[in-house]
Amino acid sequence: MIKAAPLLPASPRLEAALERMRQLHPVVIDLSLGRIERLLARLGHPERRLPPTVHVAGTNGKGSTVAFLRAMAEAAGHRVHVYTSPHLVRFNERIRLAGNLIGDDDLADILEEVEKANAGDPITFFEVTTAAAFLAFSRVPADLLILEVGLGGRLDATNVIDAPVVSLLTRISLDHTQFLGPTLADIAGEKAGIIKAGRHAIAGRQADPVVEHVFANRAAALAAPLALHGRDWSVSANETGFRFEDRTRRLDLPPPGLMGAHQVDNAGLAIAATAFLPVRIEEDAIRQGLARVEWPARLQRLTRGPLPDLLPAGWDLFLDGGHNDSAGEVLALQLAAWGAEGRPLDVVFGMLGSKRPLDFLRPVAPYVRRLRAVAIPGEPNSVTAADAAAFARQAGMEADAALDVAGAVAELAALGREGMPARLLICGSLYLAGTVLARNG
Repeated sequence: MIKAAPLLPASPRLEAALERMRQLHPVVIDLSLGRIERLLARLGHPERRLPPTVHVAGTNGKGSTVAFLRAMAEAAGHRVHVYTSPHLVRFNERIRLAGNLIGDDDLADILEEVEKANAGDPITFFEVTTAAAFLAFSRVPADLLILEVGLGGRLDATNVIDAPVVSLLTRISLDHTQFLGPTLADIAGEKAGIIKAGRHAIAGRQADPVVEHVFANRAAALAAPLALHGRDWSVSANETGFRFEDRTRRLDLPPPGLMGAHQVDNAGLAIAATAFLPVRIEEDAIRQGLARVEWPARLQRLTRGPLPDLLPAGWDLFLDGGHNDSAGEVLALQLAAWGAEGRPLDVVFGMLGSKRPLDFLRPVAPYVRRLRAVAIPGEPNSVTAADAAAFARQAGMEADAALDVAGAVAELAALGREGMPARLLICGSLYLAGTVLARNG
C-alpha cells in the first residue's frame, strides 16, 4: 500500500531524485509527445491501465474545478486519484492517490524506476514526473482519475490519454502566448487538443465567442459530443448561493466553499461533469463537496503564522495565486464586493517575468489603497521589486518596492495602523503563494 505524505520536509533521497529529473533536458518547457511516449512504452504503458479519467485543460480555473470535482466524488464515497501542477510547497502535492498525497519513499521509488527506464535520454521535468504519476496511478485501485493539463493541451505530456470519460475546458484567456500562440483562437486550439474522438467534452463559460467556435469545430471534426455553457448547461449566482441547470437537472445549491464570484463557474463545470462519469454523484454529495472543498492560494485566508501576527487587531490577510488578465478581472470582482464594505485594501504583489503585470494589475487597481512590490524568492525569472512597483504605478496605484513579503506586510501594517482595520492581499503568482505558505508554516 502506498502511504500518505507526512507534513514534513521532503526526504534527502526524494530531493536528490527530483533534482536529477531537472537535469535531464536543458529546456524547461518543450512541448512534445514523442519523449513521454517513448518512456511510457519502456514502462509498459501505465497510461493504458488507469481508472476512468477526467481530463481538464484551460487557462483559469483548472485547479479549482479539479478540487470541486474531487470533493464531490469523495463525498459520494469514491476513491479518487488527482494530478495537478504546479505544487505550492512540496512536490508530493501533485500526486494524490485514492485521497492521499503520495509519500516520500514511494515517490522516490517510482521516480528512480522511471529514471532507470529513461536511461538518461532527454526528457523534460514535467514529462518524466508525469510518467511517474501514471505509474503510481496504475498501481493503486481507484474509481476515478482527475488529470489536470500542465500547459496547453494538444502537446502537453498528459495528452497521451486516448479515451477520457470526459474532457473539461475551463475559461480561456491570454497566457503562455510564447508557447501557445498570440491570439485567443490559437490558445483555444491548443487547449481543445484534449478533446478526443467520440468522447464527451464540456466547456465552461467563456469571455469571447471565438473560443466556443474553436471548441465546437474541434468537437465536430472528431464526432465528440460537446456541452457548452449557456447552451447545454448553465450556472447563475443568486441570493442564497447558485442555480445549476442542464438537460435533466435543476439544482439550487449553497455558495461554493471557495471564495470569489468566479468559483460559481468552476463549481458549475464540475457539476456538469458528474453527468458523464461512470460513478454516481448524487445531489447530496454535490452539496457536501461544495462545502468541503479545499484549494490553497485561491483567495485563501491566512489566520495563523508569522505573517498574520504582523498585522494589527481586526485586519484580515488573504493569499491568491492568480497571475493573468482573466485572474485580475475575477479578482477585481471580489475586491469590488469587499470595497462596498468600506474597509481599505492593501496589496503585496510579485510576478514572474513571463507574465503580463499590467494586464493583471489594471482591473485590480481601483480597489487598492497602496501596494508594496516584491521579487519572488528563488525565482530567477521574477520581475524585480522595483519593476513590479513601476508596473503598479503605471496601473494607477500608490506603490513602492519592498525587500521581501514580511517586510512589505510589516510596512503596510504600520502605515495603516491608526485607521480602520484593513484587508491585506498577497497576490500575483502561484510561485509567490507557495513561498508564502512554506514560510508562514
